[in-house]
Order: sequence, then structure tokens, then C-alpha cells
Amino acid sequence: MRPTFLSLAVVAALAPVAAQAQSARDLLVQAAFEDRSKPVAAARIERVIALTAAASARNPDDQEAVVVGATALGYRAKLSGNRSQAVAARHAFEAAAGRFPRNAEAQVALGAWHMGIISKVGRLVGRVIGAQKNVGLAALDRSVALGGNRAMFAGLSALLRLQADADDARGRALAEQAARAPTPTAIDRYMQRACTAVLAPLRNGDDRTASALADRLLPLGWVRD
Repeated sequence: MRPTFLSLAVVAALAPVAAQAQSARDLLVQAAFEDRSKPVAAARIERVIALTAAASARNPDDQEAVVVGATALGYRAKLSGNRSQAVAARHAFEAAAGRFPRNAEAQVALGAWHMGIISKVGRLVGRVIGAQKNVGLAALDRSVALGGNRAMFAGLSALLRLQADADDARGRALAEQAARAPTPTAIDRYMQRACTAVLAPLRNGDDRTASALADRLLPLGWVRD
């Protein structure tokens, strides 16, 4: 079978992400962007939850442990599709963003939860478990403002917006910003490549491919039921 533009873009975005994982953050990155087996990714995420819970118990003010741990809970819920786990993840994101309001990662994670739930089940059903588009978009915008012009925050915000609506002008502007932004970490570089890939069909007027590609390039986007 001849590879499609969508499959080639996914491979190009994923390939350069570092493969060796050591810290809780590294393990989570590998699960989100590198693993291809759902059980393997799920086991890695559970390891992150255990590591960050232990770190938070030792030091409740450890922002890294709190934010990475909350993100792991969100990824677990995304893999399982379990409603109670999704609600628990929302509470963890709200707690992290409330305790550390200037932490850009806490804000983008909160925004991603709201937008991800709505993209999966719709606004009406999403509202039942607390998903609100305006709350999600506001959190994404805060993350971009706090993120120091890094590609990670503009890029993730762009993908989430374009996943929902390829005509989102703010999403396209953020994708353009991410394509030019500094890339100090592997995730920044990944998000920059992802946005560059999504911009190609957008510039050709192919909104359907752009939206599907944005969905595919988000964390755990390779997972299909």
C-alpha cells in the first residue's frame, strides 16, 4: 500500500523524539509519542503515576511531580476511556493549575483535558463531566502567554484547536508561531515539526486532512479503538 501524506507526516514528526526514558517525564514522553503498543504505553503511564505520587508524598510542593503526575492521570483516562478516571484527571489538572497558576504546563494540560473531551464526545456529553470549551481555550491561551514563546505551548494549543476546527484562525496563527518558535526540548521540536506538517494541508485548503493530522499528532494520537 502506498503511504499517504497523513502517514508520512506522522512518521516525520515522531521519528526524532528521544527513545531512551529515565525520569518520570521521559517515561511519559515515550508513552505519549513513541510507544505503539497500548498495553506497553499503559504500563509506562502507571509507572509514572507511581513515581510522581511518591515524589509528591515526599514534597507536596514539587511542581514537576504534581504536573507530570496529573498529566499521566489524563493520559491514563484517554487510553481507557473511563469516565471516572477522566473526572479524576480533571480534578488533578484543576488542582495543579490552582496551586501553580504560573506553570504553563499545568495550564496547557488543563486546556487539553477540556478540548480533548469535547473533541471525543461532543460539547453536550462533555458538559456532563465538566468539559467546557471556553474554559479549555482560556487555559490554552494562558499557557501560551506563560510559556516564553516556546514551540511546545503554541504548538499543542494549535493542534488542539485545529483538531476541533481546521478553520480556527487562532489555531492557524498558533501553528505558524510554533513553526518559528524556539525549541529548547525534544517536545518543543516535536511540536514544531507537527505544526509544520499540519500547516501544509491547511495552506492547500485541505481542512479535512489538517484536522485529522492534528488529531493524529496529539499525545497518544496513534491510539485507535
